[in-house]
Amino acid sequence: MCALSLFLVNCGSSSSRPSGLLYVLTQGSNGTGNAVSSFAIDLNSGTLSLINSNASTCATAGTCGLPLDIVLDPTGAAAFVLNQGIPCVQGGNCVSPCGTPCVSIPPTIYPYKVNSDGSLSAPGTPTVLSRPFSASDTQDDADLALAMVRDATGQFLFVINKGTNPPPASCLNDPLPTSNFDACPSISVFKISGTSLTLAGGSALHPGNPLHLSRIPNALSAVMVSSPSEELLFVTSNKDLSNNHNDNTLSVYGVGSDGTLTEKIGSPYATPTINPSSVFAVNTNLAPQNNNGGVFVYVGAAGNASGALDAFQVCTVVVGGVCNQTDLDNATLLPVGTSPTSTGQNPVGIVVDPTNSFLYVVCEGTSQVFGYRIFSTTGVLTAQNPTNLQTGSQPVALAIHSSGKFLYTSNSGSSNISAFTLSTTSGSMNSLSTVISPPGPSGMAAR
Repeated sequence: MCALSLFLVNCGSSSSRPSGLLYVLTQGSNGTGNAVSSFAIDLNSGTLSLINSNASTCATAGTCGLPLDIVLDPTGAAAFVLNQGIPCVQGGNCVSPCGTPCVSIPPTIYPYKVNSDGSLSAPGTPTVLSRPFSASDTQDDADLALAMVRDATGQFLFVINKGTNPPPASCLNDPLPTSNFDACPSISVFKISGTSLTLAGGSALHPGNPLHLSRIPNALSAVMVSSPSEELLFVTSNKDLSNNHNDNTLSVYGVGSDGTLTEKIGSPYATPTINPSSVFAVNTNLAPQNNNGGVFVYVGAAGNASGALDAFQVCTVVVGGVCNQTDLDNATLLPVGTSPTSTGQNPVGIVVDPTNSFLYVVCEGTSQVFGYRIFSTTGVLTAQNPTNLQTGSQPVALAIHSSGKFLYTSNSGSSNISAFTLSTTSGSMNSLSTVISPPGPSGMAAR
């Protein structure tokens, strides 16, 4: 029975559960309305039907900060929501900008179980991100969470924090914080077990702690490679805290079996276009469709005016004069020949279809979604026809259903969701419908 129902969310679950699901975070207004909206996806048409918007992103409403990202585990049985944190909670006899008795609330990750109807349970016990804080934190200088992704196997969650401004000088040498006023930019790695998270990773010097950075991260993506067999994590940054001032970069980390992160020799790499804002790593070696592909990394960057996609290829095969064994061990990055590729303004999100053949980019500045075909052997991108379609106002996230037939964007400016149909053979897009959402839609995930 399960094998015959290709799009069932979870074999053995209640028959009331929709076969397609979309979850959308909403940031509300004036500090209220932070929730998760659950939608059923009609797999014949791609249209959405609201299940409910009852799942709060915080156990106590208004005390966790803005919800940023939502990810599902591979089975679709659990979800995790990243909350930004709050730099300064005003009240009582607070003094400006944030003094005693004001407090700063750290970022959190809340777990959820997926109910039989596809909605989410009440939030479980949160995981609090390790971050020291100061009573003088403000919105501009506080250490807040930025983004979260899950690896393909569902083993790890990766979270980036921006650190305080200015950061401690000691961040440049990856020490642990020494006081409540230290908060380095960081990457936290959490091991997933059901709906439980355990802080793992760190560096070889400080295992089991966040990895502290000398650059402020703003986006991340993980991918598995087979030669050598390893998981890689890619992190973009647009501000270097060291005296080198390499502000627009892509960093590469090897992920150990225990979650330990090791930056590769040669990292970071300069991005051809300034102000990177999104990143997605793709392995086009998908059997049985293709065994002659490669591993490519696409960086969405805002540029000076129009946006661009910078493309890199990871050395995974020894090729004379191009990649040697040392390059393979270091996951050396090479520029893809035709990069950068033009796209819309401020490309804030990237996804690929299930076959890793088509890439889609949502651009907040132009309120558009762009589609591209990926040449599996070279990583070169070619624009689809049509090249782009209009979304609602200020889209900030996008999600693709596992069938590869439907794409959705979360439009924060117009508080709605744009739906698109996709051709599974050509990757071309068609506008489908617009669905009203609660105020301030942000991160989203589909299954």
